[in-house]
Amino acid sequence: MIKLFATDLDGTLLDDEKKLPEEVFPLILKLHERGILFAPASGRQYANLKELFLPVWDKLLFICENGALVKYREETLRLDPVPDELIPHALAEVRAIPGLYPILCGADRAYIESGEEPFCSYARFAYTDCERVDALERVVGKEKICKIAVYDELPASEHCLRLLPARLPALRTAISGFDWCDISAPTADKGRAIDFIRAYFGLRREECAAFGDHMNDYEMLLSCGFSYVTANAYPPLKSYFPNVIPSNNEKGVLQKIGELTEES
Repeated sequence: MIKLFATDLDGTLLDDEKKLPEEVFPLILKLHERGILFAPASGRQYANLKELFLPVWDKLLFICENGALVKYREETLRLDPVPDELIPHALAEVRAIPGLYPILCGADRAYIESGEEPFCSYARFAYTDCERVDALERVVGKEKICKIAVYDELPASEHCLRLLPARLPALRTAISGFDWCDISAPTADKGRAIDFIRAYFGLRREECAAFGDHMNDYEMLLSCGFSYVTANAYPPLKSYFPNVIPSNNEKGVLQKIGELTEES
């Protein structure tokens, strides 16, 4: 029996208009009644995820900031922040590349320093609690930083992902969307978050199922006994995981959860 369903949001559970399928709330309630955990696993911040799932938020396990933060009923179960001493250099390297815009993603709040569009609107969409400051360095030390999200004016896989890893060897740089990548601690990813959750709740790998669409879901998919990618997923990810479900617009995640819970 599957006891944990972990799913990415953008491009996976959410449709192309960034909306949740209306059937997700009654499904979460049914899973909760059966003692099955449902975990949104996203690069988004906790405040944004809680708002998105507000009717059922207290029934959920949240994997936030691409695995750097795990929250359950307002309790922080896991926090794997970027070391403070590495942040100024990372910000300097991001700023040195034209077309890149950093977001400092704190455990409680996100921070931006640019008001340029469309970056500013994109940042505030994904980060409900978002503050603009004069310089991001002034935030360092005031709260733990889960990651540095980077918006790229060009396709991230062809631009920032080719430039940043060599400049930031002490940190993890991973693509998180068409025009986004994330800079985090080397041990912060969705897969390690799942490993922590399995140990915390006493779950076996074969009792966990995951859904994703992009490379920031790779480790999470590896950490679960049942792994599925949507039909619209990033082609390189689909080459690693052959179990393809209908697209995000076709509610593939909900269809597969329904099938798997009927079988158990």
